[in-house]
Amino acid sequence: MNINYENNQLTISGKGSALLQKEESKIDYIFEKNKELVNLKTNLEIGKNPIKLSFINYDKQKKLDSNLKLEIISKDQKQFLIKALDFTENKNKFSARNILLNKEFKIEDFDGVNLNYTDTEKKINQLELIRNNNLYLLKGISFNANSLIENLLDDKKQKKNELFNKDLDLDINIKKVFIDDEFLLNNLNGKILFKNNNLHKANLSAQFLNDEKFTFTVNTNEEETVTTLYSAKAKPLVKRYKFIKGYEGGYLDFYSSKRNNISNSKLKIYDFSLKELPALTKLLTLASLQGIADLLSGEGIGFDEFEMNFQNQDNLMTIDEIYAIGPAISILMDGYVEKNKLVSLRGTLVPATTINKAIGAIPILGKILVGKQTGEGVFGVSFKIKGPPKDLETSVNPIKTLTPRFITRTLEKIKK
Repeated sequence: MNINYENNQLTISGKGSALLQKEESKIDYIFEKNKELVNLKTNLEIGKNPIKLSFINYDKQKKLDSNLKLEIISKDQKQFLIKALDFTENKNKFSARNILLNKEFKIEDFDGVNLNYTDTEKKINQLELIRNNNLYLLKGISFNANSLIENLLDDKKQKKNELFNKDLDLDINIKKVFIDDEFLLNNLNGKILFKNNNLHKANLSAQFLNDEKFTFTVNTNEEETVTTLYSAKAKPLVKRYKFIKGYEGGYLDFYSSKRNNISNSKLKIYDFSLKELPALTKLLTLASLQGIADLLSGEGIGFDEFEMNFQNQDNLMTIDEIYAIGPAISILMDGYVEKNKLVSLRGTLVPATTINKAIGAIPILGKILVGKQTGEGVFGVSFKIKGPPKDLETSVNPIKTLTPRFITRTLEKIKK
């Protein structure tokens, strides 16, 4: 280490070994301070120490060497300018230029960031974020959005990331976006506007294979935020919910309006099938509809349409209605879910053969029974599901008459 102090200017330079983790790293540096202006340049050979950057799904392996070059300028310790940052590990490269941070280390501005790396899922990411006056352009050849989507859908991981101290207006143009191991989007284009680190506006579009559409929009005014999502492939989104297994096919349409921290949403999924759904299989077995239960756990049950209308406020989800109709079975239910505390659902489940008979008998309302002969059977079952999320209790009762609401909803769907 060399220390020199002359004419109110301090210079410290040196090199050697540094034990930052279990393995030694090599470092050389020069630190200069002239009154309130500080300049630091350093070159760190990280060696075989591991590095994990979860937010971009990057994990450096221990066996590979890596190197970090950094130059930082600060004045009065009120602002910090990362003039240059370069990290290399084998073929993986990260670089950034002129990132201006305030004293809380929030980003005030930057000129550009370049990412070229293979992530933990063995996907190649090639992205560039550059500034053009007050606009920013995010462009690239490929990006793996799998872990990003996972984090957005996971309530436990959702935290407000206050990275920026300014509004951010983004133009996006990425040729390929991986959304899981099976599906990718081509030509993701559009605009995103962040205000106060919140998503204020968005208008994105892309295509699956065969030009099947994907669109996502957000529009915010003084009182309301409206979000829409359409995906010609529902599977990459639906299959992330662990309680649903064996989901195939379908397309998805979502709408949500948020006012005063209360959101009202509608989710629709069309033309899909389920092979495994433990809660529904148990319900069908308890209802003695064993043939349908066997179908669900074996070949799968098809549904023409699923619709869910619900409201979210803080930790409470109020389900106004869930209605699903298909060739084998239809379900109508409502209730509420208190996050990590209580689930309370009730509803009606009816085989399709019963529905056909009920509809055929509608001209003589009041005599809508299963068949014309006494004892021919029951319409279906009513059920209740209640308890803590990990200890739900299900009760089932046979029913001989359908509620007007069930008949009305079924007729609405068939009419459409």
